[in-house]
Amino acid sequence: MTEPEQARFIGAEIYRGSSYGAWHPLRVPRVSTVMDLARALGWLSPAQYVTSPRAKPAALSLWHAPDYIAALQRAESKQAVTENERDRFGLGTHSNPVFPQVYRRPATAAGGSLLAGELLAKGGVIHHPAGGTHHGLKDRANGFCYLNDPVLGMLSLRRAGIRRIAYIDIDAHHPDGVETGFAGDPEVLMISVHEERRWPFTGGLEEVAGGAAVNLPVPRGFNDSEMALVREALILPLVERFAPEAVVLQCGADAVVEDPLARLSLSNNAHWEIVSALRPLAPRYLVLGGGGYNPWSVGRLWTGVWAVLNGIEIPDRLPPEGEDLLRALRWEGDRRGKAPPEHWFTTLRDQPRPGPVRGEIQERLAYLRQREGLL
Repeated sequence: MTEPEQARFIGAEIYRGSSYGAWHPLRVPRVSTVMDLARALGWLSPAQYVTSPRAKPAALSLWHAPDYIAALQRAESKQAVTENERDRFGLGTHSNPVFPQVYRRPATAAGGSLLAGELLAKGGVIHHPAGGTHHGLKDRANGFCYLNDPVLGMLSLRRAGIRRIAYIDIDAHHPDGVETGFAGDPEVLMISVHEERRWPFTGGLEEVAGGAAVNLPVPRGFNDSEMALVREALILPLVERFAPEAVVLQCGADAVVEDPLARLSLSNNAHWEIVSALRPLAPRYLVLGGGGYNPWSVGRLWTGVWAVLNGIEIPDRLPPEGEDLLRALRWEGDRRGKAPPEHWFTTLRDQPRPGPVRGEIQERLAYLRQREGLL
């Protein structure tokens, strides 16, 4: 038997030093931390690293409106938008500001997902932590997302002849843009586990978006034990039954307890267990990033994803090279950045965060399992 092909990592240098602005949640380093940490640990070889191309407007128009793409390019060149452009396209707002790489950075993330669809045509595993911008709309920036690379990546898979795609999203926020993009498509199974009563306030328990959408809103304090039950009772049975040709996982890191923009209580172990469990369910596997606004928790979580995808044992304590990288991170403007706990520097793996499985979780799971014919 031949050895399975190595997982590939899609990254780019544009994320190093690029920021949405000094006050924005996406002022923190994320993808560059994962790249540097994986290399420092000896986990990312040059043969596995793929430089993300910047998607051209014609490629972006596979889903996005050409006039919106043109407006995004103008916003970067002028570093300003008109009042009409702000109202029409959602650019230059508090959530979606104009910054120096406002077109190039999202176009690079989108280019990575488009390339992933091509590279996965014959099978394989790809980690693209800069991807996962699941709120972007066809003709409008939305929720920190100027383009929707998950939609583009899935359409790229379609162009490669891959029809049945399972999209699983464990970001703290509901993937409204992806759900819109594939509403009514019976060959896309979309499963989202997200915090209830949190922006964008979509993805209700009974919403199916005209297709195979399964939404599980969960209450604040959602813990590792509850996610384990959701994984075993809902996510894995649905994906196995669907028998996808490709699995796309949006692995947002904002559902961990240290994240400032959500109120969930997961450890990164919960994410890694889902990453591992989904891998054997399809011959093609694309793991995207997503939310995550604590530089230490997101860097540690996504570096651990790369370890899981490569079958690398995560050490109890990082070697000095990894520890030095994490100690050099800064989180300006947040009190937690002033005195980070020591384990944010010395480990990748969080302490597990188990807890009781609350009745409301059990009731919602029972409703979805009955509706989806799993009982």
